[in-house]
Amino acid sequence: MANPTYQLLEFDDLDGWADDDHQAAFDVFLSTCGDMRDPAWEAICSVAKQGQEARGFFERFFTPVQIDDGQDALFTGYYEPELRGSLNRGGPYQYPLYRLPPNPGQLSRREIEETNAFDGRGLEIAWIDDPVDVFFLQVQGSGRVKLDNGGGIRVGYGGANGREYSSIGLELVRRGVYDAHQVSADVIRNWVRNNGEEGLQLLWTNESYVFFREVNEVPADMGPLGAMNRSVTPMRTVAIDPAFIPYGAPVWMEKQGANPLNRLMVAQDTGSAIRGAQRADIFFGTGDIAGRDAGRIKDGGRLVVLMPIQSAYALLPDIIE
Repeated sequence: MANPTYQLLEFDDLDGWADDDHQAAFDVFLSTCGDMRDPAWEAICSVAKQGQEARGFFERFFTPVQIDDGQDALFTGYYEPELRGSLNRGGPYQYPLYRLPPNPGQLSRREIEETNAFDGRGLEIAWIDDPVDVFFLQVQGSGRVKLDNGGGIRVGYGGANGREYSSIGLELVRRGVYDAHQVSADVIRNWVRNNGEEGLQLLWTNESYVFFREVNEVPADMGPLGAMNRSVTPMRTVAIDPAFIPYGAPVWMEKQGANPLNRLMVAQDTGSAIRGAQRADIFFGTGDIAGRDAGRIKDGGRLVVLMPIQSAYALLPDIIE
């Protein structure tokens, strides 16, 4: 990636800015701004907590900054899956969700699954009835498990094996199975399930393997925990690359595609596939419908960060006016 460049914008430059629900974004911003430790952000959060008219607050205390690193913008979606499972292995429940081992090493996904590398170590949180669901839970990073006894548990990201993430959708394109525009989460799921052993081996081409932890502190009516260890909000939380955008920052999204979306979001999460200044992942919510909607998103557009005025001007001389 090229060194980032910064372009200072006006709020009038943001397409659809005046039409957004700024109060909804303001409420989400308040939920995590208290965790930001930069003095400029702390001062703004203190003002926000006193109660503000939302649109005026953002326009008064922030400057829109577009950050570019030479890569095209790419917006995708993620969600919180719901899986079927059991606390005990048996019947259809044969595929484990593991806690992070004390010494996980860097075994690949194939080495872990083919050799049952962690069996017998008491690391299983739950047993799931579908290996494809386990894989997609690892991609999403958190989810809920409906247990066969009528209860349920929530799991969140607990660590990884240190191997690089790679897209199995891109692997299907590389093999000539699909064109790039045909690939979605549902298409991938169906191909894996319809191709038996070859389908499961496709999953092994992504060597990254994710471990989980139980999340008991989040009420059922709230979203899963993001990278800031706070609940994320459907259609207002966005996952970003923290190398370019600080956690907790408001970000203006102009997503193109079949269903354009111009909206003020808050950068409260990240993911192993989220790399670059113009790369973002929209949180769609919990369950199958959210999953289908999230899986259809693969669009270009523009991402603009709202930065404290003094922080924006501190980027000079790198800013393009």
